[in-house]
Amino acid sequence: MLAPARYPELFLAPEERTPESFWISLRYFNLYRVVLAGLFFTLSLVYGDALNLGAHSLYLFRLVAAAYMVAGIVFHAGLRRWREHFNLQLTLQACADVVAITLLMYASGGIRSGLGVMLLISLTGAAIVAPRRLSFLYAALATIALLLEQGYWVLLQDVPSAGFVQPGLLAMGCFATVGVTGWLAQRVAANEALARQRGRALATQTRVNQLVIQDMQDGVLVLDREGRVLQHNPQAQRLLAAEKLLGAGIAELLPGFGGRWRAWRTGDAAAGGPADLALLGRDIRLRLLDTGTDEQFSVVFIEDMTRTREQAQQIKLAALGRLTANIAHEIRNPLAAISHAAELLDEEDRGGDRERLTRIVHDNTQRLERLVAEVLQLNRRDRISAERIRLDAWLPGFIAEFVANESVPAARLSVGATREAWIEFDREHLHQVMWNLLRNAVRYARSEPRSVRIALGGFAGRVELSVIDNGPGVPPSSQGQLFEPFFTTDSKGTGLGLYLARELCAANRALLEYVNDMPGAHFRIVIREARAA
Repeated sequence: MLAPARYPELFLAPEERTPESFWISLRYFNLYRVVLAGLFFTLSLVYGDALNLGAHSLYLFRLVAAAYMVAGIVFHAGLRRWREHFNLQLTLQACADVVAITLLMYASGGIRSGLGVMLLISLTGAAIVAPRRLSFLYAALATIALLLEQGYWVLLQDVPSAGFVQPGLLAMGCFATVGVTGWLAQRVAANEALARQRGRALATQTRVNQLVIQDMQDGVLVLDREGRVLQHNPQAQRLLAAEKLLGAGIAELLPGFGGRWRAWRTGDAAAGGPADLALLGRDIRLRLLDTGTDEQFSVVFIEDMTRTREQAQQIKLAALGRLTANIAHEIRNPLAAISHAAELLDEEDRGGDRERLTRIVHDNTQRLERLVAEVLQLNRRDRISAERIRLDAWLPGFIAEFVANESVPAARLSVGATREAWIEFDREHLHQVMWNLLRNAVRYARSEPRSVRIALGGFAGRVELSVIDNGPGVPPSSQGQLFEPFFTTDSKGTGLGLYLARELCAANRALLEYVNDMPGAHFRIVIREARAA
């Protein structure tokens, strides 16, 4: 059975304990070694022993400096090729420093040359990245080298024994240097590890916050002290229908809100309460919040009140939907019998009032049949089979089918697709919604070429499919009732077309809305964009 290592921190795998910053520090310190050796070699060639470098043996000084430089180059190549055994490479480099500097000091006349101070620099660099036990080992090796070098001069060159005082003081400085440097390096490493941990936690929290803000149903704007937008989420861009929000002023985006925001910034607390505005056919509510930062940033929350009212309407209509579904099933069979009887009457006598009455019965039964079919659709709106649809490729085929079945001149319709758009939608639901919108647009548009326009665009991860006509539009008094069930201005209509279209869009996680931004009628479907298949 193998005994455990006495100093396990010296033998851990490199990926478990050696951070990248240690390898970078070792690389730069090795570059210092190469530059220092090259400088010594160059000075010895240019000035000889005039600078007291190599005063005892110029040849040995040059030889050691050249070997020291070559060793530094080899160490540098090793650092690039072998990213493992950090302590081994560091120890080899520290030992090379001790040997080379001791020999250079000997070749220059011993401790009097002053080169012994270079050992302190090498030990300091090693102590920054080495474990403390290894740092003291390097200091001990340097001390032994200094004492052996001084012993050579005392024993063989008859230098007074009092000369051991200076090497001894330098040896003490070596131990003190590695001790203080190691302690400081340990503190720095601990702070660095804590900073990395806090950085990871902050990055995780920031990412989670971004995901939450991006998926919020409310829009969020971050404003500077001048009221310019610094940050926003996609929902804010969609609610404000702006191509670019960054840098825009709050007074430009919300003309009726700029004065209130300025009053709130000047200290009017009442101005910071919820504010309701109408924007592009929507009712929105704005709330202000001070971030409390030195930069005096403020946050504006934008809530779509139309969606809240729709949810309340859904609750109220839930019971009505169940009731009408039951009624529809009960009256469908009598309607079929009436229609059959009318056909028999028509076959018996095709003249006089009998034919007119027969036509009236037949027309009303067809109208009731459409009503029943649409009421039943309300009960099936949650039965969806979503699939990926490329809208710009789907539209031409759909328009061709619509023109053929509704007997509409193709010249009255125009399509403008500015991008390739993929969505997830039930194909039958999309067909029914677009058919309803186009039929209404053709009915109210002027009889001229390109009177009905289909526009495909979008931004911020949203696809916008619009149906626009050049007719009289929807009166402001009727816009609030457009999507209510059984509301219609057509004597032959059921009043369920637009309501059913919006319900089908909602079942497919899309939004059908009326946009009051032009003389004619503008209906827009907003859908979350899907990735291309």
